[in-house]
Amino acid sequence: MKKFILGVLCGLAFAVLAGVIVTFAAIRMGGEKPAAVAENSVLVLKLDGEIPEKPPMDMPIPWLNQQPSITMLELWSTINRASEDSRIKAILLEPRDVGVGWAGLEEIRQQLLKFRKKGKTIYAHLHTPGTREYYLATAADKIYIAPEDHIDVKGLRAESTYWKGTLDKLGVQVEIEHAGRYKDFGDQYSRTSMTPETREVLNGFLDQLYGSLVNVVAEGRKKKPEAVRALIDDGPFLARKAKEFGLVDVLGYQEDVEEALKGVLKVSELKKTALRDYSKSKLPGAATPKKRIAFLVADGGISGAMNLDPSDDVTAPAMIKLMKDIEKDESISGVIFRVNSPGGDALASDLMLHQARLLSKKKPMIISMADYAASGGYMISMTGDPVLSYPNTITGSIGVVFGKGNLRGLYDKIGVNKEILTRGRFAAIDSEYMPLDEAGRKKLRESILATYDGFLQSVAEGRKQKKEDIALKAEGRAWTGSQAKQQALVDELGGLDRAVEMIKAKAKIDANEKVGIVPYPQRKSFVEQWLQRNSGEDTTAPAMEKAVFDRALKSVFPSAAERTWVRTYLRGGMLSVSPYLIEIR
Repeated sequence: MKKFILGVLCGLAFAVLAGVIVTFAAIRMGGEKPAAVAENSVLVLKLDGEIPEKPPMDMPIPWLNQQPSITMLELWSTINRASEDSRIKAILLEPRDVGVGWAGLEEIRQQLLKFRKKGKTIYAHLHTPGTREYYLATAADKIYIAPEDHIDVKGLRAESTYWKGTLDKLGVQVEIEHAGRYKDFGDQYSRTSMTPETREVLNGFLDQLYGSLVNVVAEGRKKKPEAVRALIDDGPFLARKAKEFGLVDVLGYQEDVEEALKGVLKVSELKKTALRDYSKSKLPGAATPKKRIAFLVADGGISGAMNLDPSDDVTAPAMIKLMKDIEKDESISGVIFRVNSPGGDALASDLMLHQARLLSKKKPMIISMADYAASGGYMISMTGDPVLSYPNTITGSIGVVFGKGNLRGLYDKIGVNKEILTRGRFAAIDSEYMPLDEAGRKKLRESILATYDGFLQSVAEGRKQKKEDIALKAEGRAWTGSQAKQQALVDELGGLDRAVEMIKAKAKIDANEKVGIVPYPQRKSFVEQWLQRNSGEDTTAPAMEKAVFDRALKSVFPSAAERTWVRTYLRGGMLSVSPYLIEIR
């Protein structure tokens, strides 16, 4: 009886809480109006935290709504609009703890440079910047920093941690089988150091990214590349030294930057427009575009979960549903398939590729790769359509891996005994209480190699090359976009501007015609998620659970790349996943 009463009370409490949340969210949504933009305005770009490719669910609870509300597509669109908006005369750039990869940084920086080419001004105000923040600031006309601050620019490093020694002490053995000598996913649990192949790939990444960083700083600060290399070797820098070396222009505070902008704009009062407010505004007199392009985003690890919630990582049911929705929408003239994934479940990747190919037969399509399009993320890109990546996109990694833990030693240490009864020769092949025997390993290898062969065939069809030629570029090796272009694994290097140009050409839309970019999945509020319960798609509870889980995961793994990798690894199974999520700092 006590349990029954407790259950009823808990249910009532949850219902009341949910009602309050829904009401609060509805009031907030209903009260939102597009911000008025004054003449001679300054657009304030506060880039703080992650800039996702896919819109997170808007949660009205402050501690759950930590992700920024603006996506990469929205940021691109906003800066583009500001470039054309006669009311916006300047940008005040304030990057802090920017959570985006090197391809994303390149996209943002290119849009800032395009803004300046319109004869407009950008001033950057930095607060204890790292390399990412400084990379963006080099697009500005002037860089400000407080006199007692410092710039943490000192080069790049890639770290790889190996846990085998610790696991050995615990009595845990991790067994990894993979197809491709570069496919070192799981090595951190089964080895104590890098393989020569891993070292080769990571050094290649460092060489390209470091070269890109040097060239960007040299261009932005009007220095020779060799001088920038010498400067970086002396980093990090106190603010006064940074000014002395020409890395920043002015030692000053917020009011100093604003006073300087007043002088540039010849105004007595600075009219500032916040990024999120301006993103909801429209250009005066702008007509609604007649043509619409779908911007289909696959962002995150690829999961084999049967989940229709598109706010989760990339699941086959959710992505297939979105693709079918696009196919049925007669107002959609073409599709930009935006991929930002390190891969994951091999079967889910294959199912998504199949549906993407069906969609490609119905609608013109091009592939736009973001920070990652590796392994399963590369596989779902193989529709046969033109593939566009950034020079620093991590892509390729054509390979397959399977891993399992053997906890027998740990169980012995803590006094746990397990008895296993089986029917069937390989019934215990995935048991965590015993290692793989020779027959089991052979059986597993057969499955892995068959999956790998299918992966090679899919890529060969998508790239219109012989499977034997693809095999030479595969072996699980990850490439940067520039390297992938040289290997004919992608067609062009470029960002969202070029993606729009390409899909217009393929859809036979005039190059000068304005098109509407429609994101899939579209942003949903908590209220909309809640109301889906009435349609048979109850995604509210999973979304709330995911928000709580993500918050806990974020406290342990601050990096978005690490969190994606951890989620993918925890799912297990036959994986087409990038060997590592590289976050070079």
